[in-house]
Amino acid sequence: MAIRYENGGTAALGAADWLCLAAAPTFAIMALLTVLGGGSPDMPCSAAQDASALSGMVPMYLLMSAFHSAPWLKLISSRRNNARLIAVGGSS
Repeated sequence: MAIRYENGGTAALGAADWLCLAAAPTFAIMALLTVLGGGSPDMPCSAAQDASALSGMVPMYLLMSAFHSAPWLKLISSRRNNARLIAVGGSS
């Protein structure tokens, strides 16, 4: 489904831009709640003697949070670039 740029399409585009920022914090909160809530360990994973350190729900949530951090990094980068442009433009 494509987002239209006519007749309110910019509002939909803005909502989609902000919605993509929700994924990383959501996964981080889910990891925190799993740890603090004493989530039950994954029985098949914890029973394996040579289980990977990346098995279980908490590492999965943390990895998903890291994978979805690109929109936040782009937002931070664009704000820093805008601040530099304003600082350079204001000093001359």
